[in-house]
Amino acid sequence: MNIILLGPPGAGKGTQSARLVEHHGMRQLSTGDMLRAAVRDKTPVGLKAKAVMDRGELVSDEIVSELIDAELAAMGEGVGAIFDGYPRTAAQAEILDTLLEKHGRTLDHVIELAVDEDALVERITGRFSCANCGAGYHDTFKQPEVEGVCDECGSTEFKRRPDDNEETVRTRMAEYRAKTAPILPGYEARGIVRRVDGMAPIGDVTDAIEKILS
Repeated sequence: MNIILLGPPGAGKGTQSARLVEHHGMRQLSTGDMLRAAVRDKTPVGLKAKAVMDRGELVSDEIVSELIDAELAAMGEGVGAIFDGYPRTAAQAEILDTLLEKHGRTLDHVIELAVDEDALVERITGRFSCANCGAGYHDTFKQPEVEGVCDECGSTEFKRRPDDNEETVRTRMAEYRAKTAPILPGYEARGIVRRVDGMAPIGDVTDAIEKILS
């Protein structure tokens, strides 16, 4: 089975992808992770991408398609693929269709994690983590059991990501809507788009995705 998970940053794509990997043995294909790995390992496409990034330019769709092509070629026939946050444009959607066809695969589902913008802002801006062990907390939803002390390691040092602020989150949401809106109609015409409440508890989101895949 091959699926696309769509949703803005903070919608829970990474969490749900990890659960699909664990439960179904699927392979998560996150273009960002793949790109970093290719650059780190100095693969041919990684070297090409590094040269582009060193010039301060955006990595082209051609390079991204090479990454996906290589990953699909390396995957076993019985292993499903999760495209995490890709494609983001109509051009990328066309490229993905071509690559899937090349490797004898079909796209089964496009699952969008639907979110409420104001609630997502609260979810993201309230996040903080232990500076020592990385355990995650939230101002509203998950405070340490003892105020100021990490439940996991006992550290009293915490940190927040500098981009977890309202302005950045709303900018990301606007970018997501602008980029994703053009690709959904094509998938909807094929009858493969499903929407899940991304604001529901994590377990409920997982259950909803499992019902779609069953």
